[in-house]
Formats: sequence, C-alpha cells, structure tokens
Amino acid sequence: MVDGSAPQMRPDVVGFLLIPNFSMIAFATAVEALRIANRMSGRELYRWVLLSKDGQPVRASNGILVSVDMAMTEIYRQGASSRRPDMVMVCSGLGVERFKDPEVFGWLRLVERQGATIGALCTGAYVLARAGLLNGYKCAIHWENLGGFQETFPDIEVSADLFEVDRNRCTCSGGTAALDMMLYLIQRQHGNELATKVSEQCLIDRIRNPHDRQRLPLRARLGVHNPKLISAIELMEANLSEPLEQDALANYVGLSRRQLERLFRRHLGRAPAHYYLELRLERARNLR
Repeated sequence: MVDGSAPQMRPDVVGFLLIPNFSMIAFATAVEALRIANRMSGRELYRWVLLSKDGQPVRASNGILVSVDMAMTEIYRQGASSRRPDMVMVCSGLGVERFKDPEVFGWLRLVERQGATIGALCTGAYVLARAGLLNGYKCAIHWENLGGFQETFPDIEVSADLFEVDRNRCTCSGGTAALDMMLYLIQRQHGNELATKVSEQCLIDRIRNPHDRQRLPLRARLGVHNPKLISAIELMEANLSEPLEQDALANYVGLSRRQLERLFRRHLGRAPAHYYLELRLERARNLR
C-alpha cells in the first residue's frame, strides 16, 4: 500500500487489529479516510476488515463494544486472495504497555513475512516493538507514552512527530494524526487531488505533514505569553529526571529567584517548585 503506484487490479485490503482499550478516535478517522477515498474516487480503492485475536467483539477505551469480522488467523484461512491484507494496522490505546500476547506477536510477524505493510495507531508501536517489528525502523507514538516507550525500548528510534512512514512500517501518534497519516498514504498512492478531496470532506483546512508537532505550543497550552516564563517552563520540561535548582533556573532565564517566583504566581497561580513537581508527577504517571 505504501509504495504502490500502478493501476489497481483489486482494492487494497487493510486489516485493523483491535487491541482491548483501543483508541476509538484514531481507529475511526483511519477507516473514514478510506471510506471517503472510495466515495470521492467513484470506485473501490480500499476494503477494510476488522480483526481481533479470537473473533470476539473488542471494547474501546471509551467503553463502546465493537464487533469484528473475524479472528486474526481467519484472514489467511479464507482461501481467497481478495481477503489477504496488503496492510495490517494495530489499533491500541490505554494500558498497552502491559499487553504481552505471544500469539498476537507471532501472527504479526507472519503477516509481515507474507509481504503486508505493518502499521500502528496511537500506542500500537508498543505492540509492534514487542513483536520485534520495529528493530531498525523509526516510529511515532502518542506524546503521553513517549518517555515510557523510550525507557522500555532504548534501541528503537521513536519520535514526537505526528506520524512516521519508514519503508513498510507506518506508525502514528493517535487522535486525528491517524487521519493525517492515511491522507499521506492516499496521496502517495492515488495523488494529491484525491487526498485533498478527502480532507475537504473531513472539514480540515490542510493536510498536516509528518513532522508537525503533536502538542500545542506552550503559549497556547497555558494561555501565557511572557517569554521568560515560557523559557523557564521549557527548561523544566527538558530536565524532569534531574530537576534544576530554582536559583539555576532563574539564572538561565535572566531573573532573580524572587522575580521568578512572582512570575509563576502571577501567571500560573503557584510557585515554580510546585509547578515543577506537577510536571514530574505527570511524567511519572506516563511512565507507569
């Protein structure tokens, strides 16, 4: 699917493997991009099939139970080449760092050996990494899981980009980034005109590129515009494992300790030490 440019003899088949507590927004936007591409082109460019380990419905992180078409292993037992996936997308979400299923990992390796492109939505990079399918590849993951992923898989190159397409691996950070990644793949395979039509149907004003940031800039996130305060918070976020002393922090941004205290209390309603502690506690929660 990633590199195809020749006329299609049959629709590309995309298998979505649903992992319990998967992200509904990432899954839904990925599927909708394919549906709209079919509608806008006037022909069936893509088919999709929903898979689970055992063929049973899977509950998303929002509590909705989603029925699937078949168990993951059934897709190769159908005997019809029209069902074989050109791409398999692993859809996961909350708690994926605890997901360790040798049968799923083995099946994904089989799919890869069969020549399918392997992808992941939201936190699905964890599943691919545990299956050994990201060795030598660059991947993306949701910013909330970035630190934990780096600690668990220090030899895998992971980015804070919206998505990564590295040869026959496609990973995205989740949320609406799944839509951006699918638009990128549609664009590569079927041209910019179709991708633009799909994006317009989704009421988005532009197709974001892979290297757009996942999170809002600090100014927008916190609603503050003081450059020294922004610099101080950026330094805090960059030094969570070994926190800076408050005097050093103030010195780096060109303020006295008292001036830094006043700045934090005026704009954020708490002392720098308190704010720093909140950042470190949030990081610790994300690493669990």
